[in-house]
Amino acid sequence: MSSIALIVRSDGAYAQALLQALRRPGQECRLADLRNPGSLADTHLAETTYIYMPPAADRNGMTPDVSEAEEVLRQAAGLQAGKFILLSSALIYGTGPGRQCLVPEEYGVGSDGIAKQWHALEEMARRYLHGKMPLTILRSTTVLSSRALLSRRLMARVTLTLAGHDPVLQLLSLRDLANAILCAAKHGRGGTFNVAPDGVVPLRAAVRIAEGRCLALPRTLQRGGNRSQALEYLRYPWTVSNQRIKRELGFAPESSSLAALVEAKNVMLPSTGEHTHEPSFDDFGMDANYIQAWGRTLFKFLCDRYWRIEVKGLEHLPRTGRGLLVGMHRGFMPWDAVMALHLVARETGRYPRFLTHPGLMKYPFIANFITKLGGVVACQESADRILEGDGLLGVFPEGVEGAFTLYRDAYRLQGFGRHTFVKMALHHHAPIIPFVTVGSAEALPMFSRIKSRRWSRMTDWPYLPISTFPWLPVPLPSKWHIQFLPPIHLEQQSTVKAISQEVRDRMQQAVDEILRRRRSIFWGPVFTFPESS
Repeated sequence: MSSIALIVRSDGAYAQALLQALRRPGQECRLADLRNPGSLADTHLAETTYIYMPPAADRNGMTPDVSEAEEVLRQAAGLQAGKFILLSSALIYGTGPGRQCLVPEEYGVGSDGIAKQWHALEEMARRYLHGKMPLTILRSTTVLSSRALLSRRLMARVTLTLAGHDPVLQLLSLRDLANAILCAAKHGRGGTFNVAPDGVVPLRAAVRIAEGRCLALPRTLQRGGNRSQALEYLRYPWTVSNQRIKRELGFAPESSSLAALVEAKNVMLPSTGEHTHEPSFDDFGMDANYIQAWGRTLFKFLCDRYWRIEVKGLEHLPRTGRGLLVGMHRGFMPWDAVMALHLVARETGRYPRFLTHPGLMKYPFIANFITKLGGVVACQESADRILEGDGLLGVFPEGVEGAFTLYRDAYRLQGFGRHTFVKMALHHHAPIIPFVTVGSAEALPMFSRIKSRRWSRMTDWPYLPISTFPWLPVPLPSKWHIQFLPPIHLEQQSTVKAISQEVRDRMQQAVDEILRRRRSIFWGPVFTFPESS
């Protein structure tokens, strides 16, 4: 008969609930305390799986008590039998504006104190148990009904959130955590695995569907009762990939994030007539309804009335399949990307995802705005995921230098760096659709820029821009011209550098032609202007 011993400090409600979820016919489950030798009395040590759930060292329930863990692991090493499962946390990866979504197990350790404590716990387990017994580390996302800060807030009638932030969450049911433990115990070969549900849910949507209420307060007002590091996990997403545990251990979660929350709070999912349905949410936080709502109001006004955007080449946009939109971006506020998104969505019904500098993700309301429009933190892994899903990916290969180009050089393209976008297009067999924008540089012209280490540390931007903003309350009503160029299919192309140079040359030629035909920065057509005039 197999045996499971759940090691805890106290016989609390959460430990009892997990123990109950672990019970199966023909399997003994019990609580054990390694500081009490009597609790370890077992004649079948070789068949016993020890599960250690470290207690929290702080009131937020997010930092493990490493000192007690060392005592537990030291005594466990003396057993020299059975298997050992450490219940770690996905908090080990940290969070922040530059963190990618759905990270795998090989992702690095976060830089904050919470992440470092979980890393210290795992390293300690490896050090004490190496060569003694198989060690499995399970890094779970937030388990509902636990003492973690996010769980406690979601389970309350009023959920305290951070004003201007709405991160996507992964919420794990206690039953799925128990099933993952049993699956790991059955295989028993050791390893490190993320444990997370399929799908995500935005924080505010979770509260609304679970029939709760949000109370959004600035971070400065919440620091008094919580460590600022803990609040960062309510500010940014910290989702993880569950592909390894599916592939290697065969574990698949039964409940989605939303289903786990609905079950824990004992509420009903939204229904239409006789049918109950579970809404789906984008893994990166994009909200098509949000884009459509702004597209009918502000974006329509800016496009048709304020900047009076003249557009050409929309027929080159792919209606289906993957594609790489390669553009030029001017100005530290990404209004040109927003207008490109609006035009593509209006013409094709598709929503391109633009790789975004993490500096834009640091600020409340702006971060939420960019994320719901489909902005994705610029990294190779996120780009691959979008293209593998046959999506449209928008990139600005000039990088941050392009955004901070001075007005006098606004329409001279910068270098394309390491030509990463070409490598992505080649790897995913995606056509490149270049596009250029003339007029956006005049909306918020940048006349100078100051290099400051303090500013860079605070904002993640390389320069302090000297522009008309904030001295002018709104961008200038310059007339914009956007042109999408014919797609470039790479099957017959040569080297990466040559392809990148060809794309840049085509874009520069298009910009030069628009400038040649432009008569004013504030009015007048370009694409319909007679050539002979």
